[in-house]
Amino acid sequence: MSLWKKTTVVAVSALTALAMTACGAKPGSDAPKQPSVLELLASDLKGSLQKTIDATDKSDSVTVTMQGTAGGEKISVQGVVDLGDPVKAEMTTAGPDGTPTTVRMIGSVIYVEIPAKDRASLGGKRWMKLDLTAAAEQAGMDFTKQFEDIDPTKQVKTLLATEGVKVVGEETVNGARTVHYTVTAPVATYLGQLDAKLRSGVEQQYAKQGVKELTIDLWVDEQYRPRRAGLDMGKMGDMTVDYTDYGKAVNIETPPAAETADFAEMLQGLKDASTGN
Repeated sequence: MSLWKKTTVVAVSALTALAMTACGAKPGSDAPKQPSVLELLASDLKGSLQKTIDATDKSDSVTVTMQGTAGGEKISVQGVVDLGDPVKAEMTTAGPDGTPTTVRMIGSVIYVEIPAKDRASLGGKRWMKLDLTAAAEQAGMDFTKQFEDIDPTKQVKTLLATEGVKVVGEETVNGARTVHYTVTAPVATYLGQLDAKLRSGVEQQYAKQGVKELTIDLWVDEQYRPRRAGLDMGKMGDMTVDYTDYGKAVNIETPPAAETADFAEMLQGLKDASTGN
């Protein structure tokens, strides 16, 4: 077929489609309308949350911004999370004097960057290491919980395992169209993922503050990815985490041993010195 004939066919086809639309006869109008992702998120709650877990599990990383309060103090944290196994994170938060402090999490081990002015007293070490698993066993609490809460998958799994989740409706979060979910659940239900011994200690802390239930909120976008998560712990505080830049390349490395001081070893050294061992 010559070029001009092809052009004529295309033009005629386009004009025919336009005429049909103008007359109200739309091609394919007999086909059933497929629900949008936002409509599915609102109508198929359990299925959508499972799809959200699957989509988030496929993500390599995410950028997080966390705002909230704990113990009456304001919390502000920004950073990136490597969603591999183990989960890794590098966060920047304000220290007691307002100076930015970098914190890295590699699994259950936390590395806090020592301020430059304090490094000389620690042999020039740049990082302080704290194994939260060991600390949790000694205190009967799970200190890693506050860091696990920044993992979007954790929040979704908690909602999926909790009865009574409600759909608030469609909302825009940081420019992304989302569906907002919410649920208020007993403390024991929310902490059900923890080891029984650790859970008991955490529950006691909530009980001391008179906190019997928590409110969890989650906003999921059209790609089945969490965009915001909220946790209201009553008198103990609240937290809102925004998720952006899924899949952005990150590189979070364990600090070199030569640049790291072990907090547990320091405490043991002080204990031995005080007892004369």
